[in-house]
Amino acid sequence: MNPLTADEAHADDTHQESRTMTSHPRNDRMLTVEQLREAVRSGEIDSVIVAFTDMQGRLQGKVIHGRFFLDSALESGSEACNYLLAVDTDMRTVDGYSMTSWDTGYGDMEFDLDLDTIRRVPYLERTAMIQSDLDYTSGGRVAVSPRSLLRAQQEKAAELGYRALAGTELEFMVYNTSYEEAHDGHYLNLTPANQYNVDYSILGSMRVEPLLRDIRNTMYDAGMIVESAKGECNFGQHEIAFRYDDVVTTADNHVFYKLSAKQMAAQRGQSVTFMAKPNERDGSSCHIHMSLRGLDGGLAFWDAEEGRRTPLYDHFIAGVLATMREFTLFYAPNINSYKRFAKGSFAPTAVAWGLDNRSCSVRLVGAGQSARMENRLPGADANPYLALSAMLAGGLYGIEHRLELPPMVEGNAYDSDAEHVPHTMAEARELFAGSAIAREVFGQEVVDHYTHYADVELEQFNAAITDWEVRRGFERH
Repeated sequence: MNPLTADEAHADDTHQESRTMTSHPRNDRMLTVEQLREAVRSGEIDSVIVAFTDMQGRLQGKVIHGRFFLDSALESGSEACNYLLAVDTDMRTVDGYSMTSWDTGYGDMEFDLDLDTIRRVPYLERTAMIQSDLDYTSGGRVAVSPRSLLRAQQEKAAELGYRALAGTELEFMVYNTSYEEAHDGHYLNLTPANQYNVDYSILGSMRVEPLLRDIRNTMYDAGMIVESAKGECNFGQHEIAFRYDDVVTTADNHVFYKLSAKQMAAQRGQSVTFMAKPNERDGSSCHIHMSLRGLDGGLAFWDAEEGRRTPLYDHFIAGVLATMREFTLFYAPNINSYKRFAKGSFAPTAVAWGLDNRSCSVRLVGAGQSARMENRLPGADANPYLALSAMLAGGLYGIEHRLELPPMVEGNAYDSDAEHVPHTMAEARELFAGSAIAREVFGQEVVDHYTHYADVELEQFNAAITDWEVRRGFERH
């Protein structure tokens, strides 16, 4: 626990009270507190989801009756068991986390409602959602919460005089098989929505357009700025792009969209997956574009007079590269994540940068206002808060320590002599656990917590019998 002093607790109470009284929606399609009150009182909204993002990148929380939310939860808040940040993917409690255990009684965490995030959930009847930070009941932010990690890096950037902007490009597979049918069939013999490579294919997109169109329009109504949809290389693989924003807004939108795409596919008897590598063909990525601006909106990465990158931009890139191997656990948080990293796969293997070079893990694109770096390491299964935290923390570390940018890789980075990204979760776990930089920028509590997360995943995987083993060994061993 992280108890506050009396002065800090008073300041925290005052902050919570002020947020309860007012909000500043991110755009005019999102709701103010007063608009939510009016919608609940009129019956336009009768359910309010309060949600936070867990370690696995999933939205968790409660669906609160609208009237009760106005009468109680809006002012008094709500709680959830702290085991929700100490479970495996199957929601089983596991030992070894310092923040929660049977020995400490599995206490509560408090939802710290971010009232700037109130949005309608258009694909659900009369429902709104509010995303939340998490506080200890004794006071103070829950440091290991993914949103807390990203907020801390956002605040660090602001202290240095910068606003961090990011966009996530999230690919997924669409199947004409329901989630229930997929489960009952052990996720074998699924029917992809396309039967061939539909990268940039209008015909391929039109085949899936009823679902894609529904997602695009619904996400717009929910307050997101939708750019486009396009086909990708794997069978049934597609991508919907959204406009960049500040890093926390981008992560909030990312997890809302991911949840919504699954639910909207399910409503049609289809399914989508954001696994990094669901089969032996092309994996699904989550390329992250990031840049810094001054707090006044001025350019930080580009010298307009000279028409080139600024030294600060080079330091930022150098920091992302210098920390990439040690922070890979935050970019690739699952066993399956590492199956993407293969030569010639459009997923990177080399810790290298290049100008508009898709064989590198860091690709520089744009100029002037659009100058930005693309991190090609994360897969679609990445937790956006953790991945954005790693990228921003690494870049800020590079700025603070004035790291020199290594030479650019020209040509095929897969064949270069650059260091390789970790190719297994076990390797990434060792690098993260032993990282002095990770302890410096995230804190020991965070490093210990997510190292144990990796230990749990590795232990469970090593104890599992895979279908590959059965196929190879059932008759022939």
